[in-house]
Amino acid sequence: MTALDPASTERPAACDAGLAAHIEAILLSVDRPIAARKIVDALACAGIKTDESEVAESVDRLNQVYSDTQRSFRIESVAGGYRVMTRAVHAPVLAGLRQARSAGRLSRAALETLAIVAYEQPITRARLEAIRGVACGEVLRTLIERKLITVKGRAEELGRPMLYGTTRQFLDAFGLSSTRDLPSVEELRNAEWQGGST
Repeated sequence: MTALDPASTERPAACDAGLAAHIEAILLSVDRPIAARKIVDALACAGIKTDESEVAESVDRLNQVYSDTQRSFRIESVAGGYRVMTRAVHAPVLAGLRQARSAGRLSRAALETLAIVAYEQPITRARLEAIRGVACGEVLRTLIERKLITVKGRAEELGRPMLYGTTRQFLDAFGLSSTRDLPSVEELRNAEWQGGST
């Protein structure tokens, strides 16, 4: 068996497969396009030397594997980077999933939680639960899945708990240009009083 010349530019097939797997892992762990340069930098931090052309070759190799095995996704070059995306043929099914998710109305508990977050943000889960008087973990997860609230940061207190706040999708769903357009507590009280007096 001939020893591999260290100066050789050729890479053994096993090394190529390993590089492709590393790149695939990186792409599966991000939720937005990532530039080839950042992939190279990430690999370098792990002690793996490569360049942007080898990243592109690995992406082509992965896409060939996905095509050969009839996967529902492939790696696309978008917004100056790479991203794993589902194939266009599955668009109707995914649209149906989004419609099914959005069709369900928010429960009373979810609306109460959302209102508290909207008026008190940024707010910790502990403070939220103290106001509501019940645990809010499941409701918070539902609101995050619906993209109505998100994590805004961490509080400067013991344990650095997460701070929650509303999203742009929340504003869009309720027809608001900003949270400043939320009705004041006084306006809500007046509306409740007028509603109760009719």
